[in-house]
Amino acid sequence: MFKKAFLSSALVLSLGVMAACGADDDETANGDAEGDSGDDVQEQEFDELVMGFVPSTDSDQIASTVEPLTERLSEELGIEVDGRVMTNYSALVEAMGSGQVQIGFIPAFGYVLANERHDIEVILKSLRAGDDSYRAQYSVRADSGIESLEDLEGKVWAFADSASTSGFLFPATQIRNDFGMTEDEFFGDMVETGSHDNALITVLEGGADVATTFEDAREVIEGDYPEVYDEENGLIQLDFTEPIPNDTISVISELSEDMVNQIREAFLSFNDDEDMIEIMNEVYRWDGIAEAEDSEYDIVREAYDNFSDEVDPLN
Repeated sequence: MFKKAFLSSALVLSLGVMAACGADDDETANGDAEGDSGDDVQEQEFDELVMGFVPSTDSDQIASTVEPLTERLSEELGIEVDGRVMTNYSALVEAMGSGQVQIGFIPAFGYVLANERHDIEVILKSLRAGDDSYRAQYSVRADSGIESLEDLEGKVWAFADSASTSGFLFPATQIRNDFGMTEDEFFGDMVETGSHDNALITVLEGGADVATTFEDAREVIEGDYPEVYDEENGLIQLDFTEPIPNDTISVISELSEDMVNQIREAFLSFNDDEDMIEIMNEVYRWDGIAEAEDSEYDIVREAYDNFSDEVDPLN
């Protein structure tokens, strides 16, 4: 469908995750051999829970930052919790579908796909500045001469992942609605970079013309690229999409109702713990956690319905 030009760092990380999520977990992933079907999911007892994250920012930073979170969650649940950073959204969805990951920090689009294909259940959502929604942002170089979405026709688009809500789904939907063309027809080329910060860096370094990310992802790379806010040589905000439901904490259906309730209450208790909220903020810029319902993500389903027959983000 389009050229997938992953950065070398994403390829290296991919090999590491493949090794970490190997075949030795097959028995746990497949569940009980008797009577365990997609239509009749049986609850399982777990000696350890694996919590999966996606690299919206630097993967190594996420891996080190979540350690106190997994330790605290282990204490609250009375069961060992291991944190794993996956290569991309698709890897997390498939790892949860196979049972190798039981708790996932999944953005809205990834959640909709996970729910549809693997019966993954949302239990919580993030809050940022008290809001439970955000926008996707189009970023271009300040010296590019690009002044509107119309100017992007024929240009090179960099985005984190084809299963990313703000990186791909909502921008692609907006392009289709506004210009009557598919994203393949509208853009001259499309580059999948593996994370939001990589998409911005690709544009900043001249490898693409526009990056779509969450708002405002520029602050994530400012430490390494202080020029990102330069009014002449940095990146500027070109435009935004409609509001998007915030990312989720979701669980596999094989977890018992009691365990799901414990997980929900443990995370909600972090709202009263400044240290835990600071960790959540460092990982994904969350400053609060709220309960969530599946119906809140219907707007994302509707967006994907526009081109679900043409695009499979998990392949």
